[in-house]
Amino acid sequence: RRASLQLVTGDASAPQDSVISVHVGADVDEAYAEAGRRGYEIVHPLTDEPWGVRRFFVRAPDGNIINIVSHSDE
Repeated sequence: RRASLQLVTGDASAPQDSVISVHVGADVDEAYAEAGRRGYEIVHPLTDEPWGVRRFFVRAPDGNIINIVSHSDE
């Protein structure tokens, strides 16, 4: 598996700003299910966004919000 990280300074399309984006490719659905199994707070549900990404936001134990994302071309 491969993931890439991107620091985020703002996201005008997001319900809340995340501090980091984690690009997980085709594993985004699996990551969403795992976050739910672990009881993490989902801040933004798994969503297919109109610009071609599938993503969800989760609150990390330290309170930071993380954007977990897959691009449609992956």
